[in-house]
Amino acid sequence: MNKSELINAMADKAELSKADAGRALDSFVEVLAKALKKNDKVSLVGFGTFAVRKRAARTGRNPKTGAPLKIAASKNPTFKAGKALKDAIK
Repeated sequence: MNKSELINAMADKAELSKADAGRALDSFVEVLAKALKKNDKVSLVGFGTFAVRKRAARTGRNPKTGAPLKIAASKNPTFKAGKALKDAIK
């Protein structure tokens, strides 16, 4: 399912116009990104939790040459599915 298919499904389910559903989805994504940027967790009971995990700097190897290289520390968004979501897809 791509973004436009999701918007169409949301519009049908919530009885909204496609434009309203699109704005709602865009707003959700924007608010979620801002919260994660501030290192906040976003928990939706029954759905799951969005969070940021930090990865420490480490040394890796260039697969082509085998030379060691430094990999910088980074922050990565994560999602942990809730029990209700896990049960829904069984």
